[in-house]
Amino acid sequence: MLNIILTGLWIGLVFNVAPGPVFTESLRRGVRGGFRPALAVQIGSLVGDTFWAVLGLAGAAALLTQPQLHIPITLAGCLVLLFLGGQGVYAALKPPVADDAAQTVSATSTAAGGPLVAGALMSLASVWNVVYWGGAGGAVGGALGENAALGSLLIFFAAFMVTSLAWCFICAGFIAGLRRAMSQRWTRLVEGGAGAALIVMAVLLVIPVFEA
Repeated sequence: MLNIILTGLWIGLVFNVAPGPVFTESLRRGVRGGFRPALAVQIGSLVGDTFWAVLGLAGAAALLTQPQLHIPITLAGCLVLLFLGGQGVYAALKPPVADDAAQTVSATSTAAGGPLVAGALMSLASVWNVVYWGGAGGAVGGALGENAALGSLLIFFAAFMVTSLAWCFICAGFIAGLRRAMSQRWTRLVEGGAGAALIVMAVLLVIPVFEA
């Protein structure tokens, strides 16, 4: 059992620490709004992570590995990244106004398409999550075996989620600390750069769809 717990903790750490769209969006929101928006993006992303993980660990790996499923999810993910990336670039280029920081934090925290929803949409529409939890890389199957018992899968999943939740707070705390050390100019540069990075990720993600 200890081996299963350690495996879940380690795979959860590797899965979450790897830089990607969710971290980029957390950075974009966090340098402008601080700890809470960054944390909300991270917590929201757990919704999609949990959804795909439950499907994969429940034996739906055959479904998740179907190319017919990957294409619409990829396109949906691209649209989400383009929208959020465009928001970041626009916010960075928009001329500052009086009380801009307070207004931005308020809008970021209360908007219908706020950080929590953004994180959930990004993870739900992430084809990388589908491939991972479908067992394409063999990460979970290789660690627990092809015919792992339900109890072992539940323990693995719980350990994975513990690491994921801990990383949400670590990541948000890091971004909040970075924000306090940045000037307004650097805040705008990082926000715009993160938005541009999301757009580039969307383009790189969609290219293989049209090449297939």
